[in-house]
Amino acid sequence: MIQDPLIRILLLPFSLLYGLGVSLRDFFYRQKLLISVKFDLPVISVGNLTVGGAGKTPHIEYIIRLLNPYLEVATLSRGYRRKTLGHQIVQYWSKADQVGDEPLMFKRKFPDVFAVVNENRALGIPELLQHAPKTQVVLLDDAFQHRSVMPGLNILLTEFRRPFTRDFLLPSGRLREWRSAYRRADVIVVSKCPDDLHDDERQKLLAEIKPFPHQQVFFSSYRYLRPHYVFNPNYQLDLQADMSVLLVCAIANTDYLRDWLDTRVGTVRVREYEDHHYFTEDDLEDFERHFNALPGGKKIILTTEKDAMRLELLKEKLTEKRLPVMVLPVEVWFHGQDGQRFDKLVKEFLLNFKV
Repeated sequence: MIQDPLIRILLLPFSLLYGLGVSLRDFFYRQKLLISVKFDLPVISVGNLTVGGAGKTPHIEYIIRLLNPYLEVATLSRGYRRKTLGHQIVQYWSKADQVGDEPLMFKRKFPDVFAVVNENRALGIPELLQHAPKTQVVLLDDAFQHRSVMPGLNILLTEFRRPFTRDFLLPSGRLREWRSAYRRADVIVVSKCPDDLHDDERQKLLAEIKPFPHQQVFFSSYRYLRPHYVFNPNYQLDLQADMSVLLVCAIANTDYLRDWLDTRVGTVRVREYEDHHYFTEDDLEDFERHFNALPGGKKIILTTEKDAMRLELLKEKLTEKRLPVMVLPVEVWFHGQDGQRFDKLVKEFLLNFKV
């Protein structure tokens, strides 16, 4: 979000124009001039109101881990910034520029989950079912504002530090819709909470969000796992207090990750790029320069799982340079009894699903 108040004021007219278009689109859906398609199988949407950074991918993975042992799960994404068009089935050996980094990550981590990408979600689900007719539940990635499909369960994420209640419409802020659009959610997850979340912080945010009677609110955090070498998940290491780290990432928000790293290693330096950036050979040269400038003898390059999918496109060059690029896996966990409550809600939705 833009911090400078003057710049926000200057961009406000553009935000109002953008908001006018959003309101018009919402009016068309409410008047049935635009139609949301409803399918006869359970569809769960995970999305947010902002342009990114709320943690959709780890939360989808959480739901996959919850359901995959019992059901035939499929994921449908648009494949943001891929260099292909139309419907694509994600294979284990696919490339990030063919199917997008997040769908490829789903397939690599959960090979038995059927993953597809399609810009048009309303057409993507029938295509998906043609190739995977035994599918029992579809997870829609980043689909809150894409209303061509009416999900049976609509999950909205918002960051603890930057909730939608304090944000503004694009371009003066990060919101893709008016704040009031949160009313469409069945579930609101406040993500990236501090590990030691206090009850008064929880209650303050609940009062700020003002959930509707039909909505349940949950609070989640990240758990980072042992880093592993980018091209060999079996080669792992532990972060140490005397270690220097060059954090290389192209994700929407690194604040949470940087704060976590600051408590575990001696030095953290960051090379940030725009979200979903495709790394180049020039970028590798830049990594190498900054890596060599790190202090001490214990030093690594650290990146995220999504970024690793795109770095793989430069595997030959990375291997040639022998740079110690490590990937930091992440999982979601819920605070207190929220995990049990969330699991129960998802399972009851599926058990009670009716066409």
